[in-house]
Amino acid sequence: MSSHATRRARPAPRVTVLGVLGELLITAGLLVLLFLGWQLWFNDLVVGGEQRGAALELQQDWAAGSADGSVVAPGTTDFGPPVVGAAPPETESFATLYVPRFGADYVRPIAEGVGTRTVLNTLGIGHYPGTQMPGEVGNFAIAAHRTTYGAPFASIADLRLGDPIVVRTADGWYTYRFRTMDYVPPSGVEVLNAVPALDGAEPTDRIITLTSCNPRFSSAERIIAYGVFDSWRPNAAGPPPELSGVVDPG
Repeated sequence: MSSHATRRARPAPRVTVLGVLGELLITAGLLVLLFLGWQLWFNDLVVGGEQRGAALELQQDWAAGSADGSVVAPGTTDFGPPVVGAAPPETESFATLYVPRFGADYVRPIAEGVGTRTVLNTLGIGHYPGTQMPGEVGNFAIAAHRTTYGAPFASIADLRLGDPIVVRTADGWYTYRFRTMDYVPPSGVEVLNAVPALDGAEPTDRIITLTSCNPRFSSAERIIAYGVFDSWRPNAAGPPPELSGVVDPG
């Protein structure tokens, strides 16, 4: 008798209910993870588009309400000290933000307040009450989500030295330049001081501070981006050169 005849056949693997159930659970888990990833991406895409639309609509309202007929002579570069507006009521959108580093079509509204449900989850970017207004000496501090709810500050960590950060209000355009990044614990509210990180110091510079959670999908700490004021121009002068090709000059 040959060795092939005496070789014992291997038993077929047993199919058990637990085995099948385990495979189904693994497959279901992968599908859920894929769905959640897609939903987060899709949600940010949709909500981000809605926030962009709200910002553009706000600017259209400013244009429609501007009836003073202001005209700026071509070539004018000195527009005097920046106009500083009063802080609006809570949840009211009063400005828009342009950051070319965040994308050629990036523009988001800025509303008063940083309530999670009332502002950050719905309106986009929030202004810390009590901090200065755009163009004002001191610290114009704003906050936004880095993930979910449109993720207005999704690319905050990509900022590079000198990047323009432009705020527009009903009065005009305020251009800041990114200078430095910092990371603080959630309790590090000193970044909101008129002179960031210094208590009681008298401000002499115009600062913008962008805050968000860090790392992504966590609130373990805060990522802080600081910018310094560079220039201002009234709306009648059109957008600053830094937004050439980003904003329709008309």
